Amino acid sequence: MRNRIPAFSPLTPPVIRRDVLASLVVFLVAVPLCVGVAVASGVPAELGLITGIVGGLVVGCLPGSSLQVSGPAAGLTVLVYEAVREFGLPALGLIVLAAGLLQVALGALRFGRWFRAISVAVVQGMLAGIGLVLVLGQVYAMADAEQPSSGLGKLAGLPGLAADIVSGPAALPAFCVGVGTLAVLVLWQRLPAKVRLVPGPLVAVALATAVTAVAGLPVAKVEVHGLIASVQPPGLGELGSLAQLSFLGTVLAFALIASAESLFSAAAVDRMREGARTDYDKELMAQGAGNLVCGALGALPMTAVIVRSAANVQAGARTKLSRVLHGFWLLLFAALFPSALGVIPVAALAGVLVHAGAKLVPVRQLAPLWREHRGEAVVLGVTAVAIVVTNMFEGVLLGLLLAVVKTAWETSHVHVDVRELTGGRLVVSVGGNATFLRLPKILDTLEALPPSRPVELDLTGLRHLDHACRTALDNWAEQHNATGQDSPVRVTGTPALAGRSAASGE
Repeated sequence: MRNRIPAFSPLTPPVIRRDVLASLVVFLVAVPLCVGVAVASGVPAELGLITGIVGGLVVGCLPGSSLQVSGPAAGLTVLVYEAVREFGLPALGLIVLAAGLLQVALGALRFGRWFRAISVAVVQGMLAGIGLVLVLGQVYAMADAEQPSSGLGKLAGLPGLAADIVSGPAALPAFCVGVGTLAVLVLWQRLPAKVRLVPGPLVAVALATAVTAVAGLPVAKVEVHGLIASVQPPGLGELGSLAQLSFLGTVLAFALIASAESLFSAAAVDRMREGARTDYDKELMAQGAGNLVCGALGALPMTAVIVRSAANVQAGARTKLSRVLHGFWLLLFAALFPSALGVIPVAALAGVLVHAGAKLVPVRQLAPLWREHRGEAVVLGVTAVAIVVTNMFEGVLLGLLLAVVKTAWETSHVHVDVRELTGGRLVVSVGGNATFLRLPKILDTLEALPPSRPVELDLTGLRHLDHACRTALDNWAEQHNATGQDSPVRVTGTPALAGRSAASGE
């Protein structure tokens, strides 16, 4: 059941108390996810906490959606990993900063609401593709093994990974820790609601850490660099990368994917509460401002995260105070207990991200979607597979292109009917939307007509006739008149065919 809450509440003592409790819940959810996303992205764990802190203390104070929570997202893990591998860690800050600047510009130009026009199937396919790549990559991390760089490489390396786990003494303990973490997360969802008030990821990571320490398992731990030492502002040496087309493409991918994920999260949060809806342009500018700060600090990119946002709403938050306080708790944790990160097994965090990645794949929705909207299911599947086979940016572009083609095909329905009148005249009625996509069907029907018979081409039922169809019909009419001079073509119903042969039959 949705937790319906008002969009705005005054800061009375009961409201403050609920917001403080909600902020603690969100903080406990955010800690393992911030650290896990950073480790999976190939950057120091502290950078994930920095992004979470900025998401709370900076974005939390800005206008937009008052209850959704921002931070590093699993959905950008794959893209960050590829960017760091291609351009290096020092360039990450410049990429995030440029993406944030682009988000602010898009929000100022009121492009925020247009993100709602993106096909839902493309977004679901994007998240599914991200989830598949994330799962494939983190399976290697669960075994303390280095993951291949490409999606196909990850798939091809699975048999070798399985052999290493079975026969290798080094990989098996770590894999068992990861599988145990995953099992706790799955079982935690089936426990009573009162028990589940404690976040599952926190419990799973804490148990894995305790078991590893007590048993003395030889597994890799999170490397700790210190909060200040991990900050790497972009330098002047990285500015030359802006001349590279691939670098600019990465910036664009960061901005568009982070914006889409944030605004779709805002729409989901709006459905959980009553009152005023989110101003998408202001929210986009707030996310951009957050990424400007994250970029200046050399941290991970941020988005609004539906997992933390839903936890915030379900914990009873009333105002933006809860998300600001969650950033304050993250700052205290990072400042006072940085060494606590060094005892966490990497395999445990990998298990958390495998669980998060699997939830991005809409397995239960696929069968109903295939039955009811087969074209949407194809777009979703192709987008997801393309991301796994190629990369994030190319996969999303292919999905968008396929969605546009599908929409054009579905809206270009055309009906062609042939009937014979007394005297041997044939009447060809064309109705619907005549576009180049349906041109083969129209021409097949017309070219099958005998040249010796007079033809009346009735276009009164057409709602749209594009240039390609108009030209093709003109050419067919001229050819028909040339081969059968005693059987001219007469066109009725539209001024679109204004040529001599079509209009007069000459």
